[in-house]
Amino acid sequence: MQNHISTCIWCDNNGQEVASFYCSIFPNSHIDTQNEVVTSFHIDGTSLTTLNGGNQFRSNPSASFYTTVENEDELHTIWDKLIDGGKVLMPLDKYEWSPLYGWLEDKYGVSWQLTFGEIDAVGKRVIPFLMFCGANQGKAEDAMNFYQKMMPPAKEAVIIHYQEGQVSVDAKVVHAKFYIGENVFMAIDSGISQPFTFNEGVSFIIHCNNQEEIDYYWNTITENGKESMCGWCTDQFGVSWQIAPVQIAALLSQLEKRERVFKVLMQMKKIDLVYYSLS
Repeated sequence: MQNHISTCIWCDNNGQEVASFYCSIFPNSHIDTQNEVVTSFHIDGTSLTTLNGGNQFRSNPSASFYTTVENEDELHTIWDKLIDGGKVLMPLDKYEWSPLYGWLEDKYGVSWQLTFGEIDAVGKRVIPFLMFCGANQGKAEDAMNFYQKMMPPAKEAVIIHYQEGQVSVDAKVVHAKFYIGENVFMAIDSGISQPFTFNEGVSFIIHCNNQEEIDYYWNTITENGKESMCGWCTDQFGVSWQIAPVQIAALLSQLEKRERVFKVLMQMKKIDLVYYSLS
């Protein structure tokens, strides 16, 4: 079973502004659809959504976007725009793994890792990056195995491990690129203790074509995870997922149906397409 996965950023009722900001910075970016609740957009082939959920959740560096830029001047330009109103997590500089790399948190609280390199070598310009830390310290490889069992990978994972004695915390994976189906991700076990971990500030939407797919992903993720509302659930590693039917976008685009659709969704945990279709 292969399904498309997109990344969702929880916003404090400014999702359209956030999406427009990113599309103005990155080349080959555009907004697909938008309404007062969600905005769907692409950055150079990477599918993202902003959700106007209020101030309940805010993203943190446990989930970031690993961004490869092939021109140093362009990298500096993107960095300068993203850092405006934000803060530096790792200075833009030369490191062992890159001639030019930096990690920042932008003014909306979203984290970006910028690196100079070849996009073809990593697969995409922008890749979701998971850092396993806090309550999930040291669980990167277990999580990757779980995700790839859930959706068999299109390509084999590339995993680099910490050397013995390199870090004092529970950490195995220093860097990994892996696939959930055809969807590329990166992961790391934090090399130091962190005061944060995954939350709903960044979640991942599995776009499902039918009830069978919804049931499969929901049951797989919640078996040792947690159920939430409106198709949201959390896996055993603390990562948040939305198990969503592809039909939802069309219904939400219809103003006359939107309120009824939300009313129906709020009554559900796992989405039931039979009941859902009655809206």
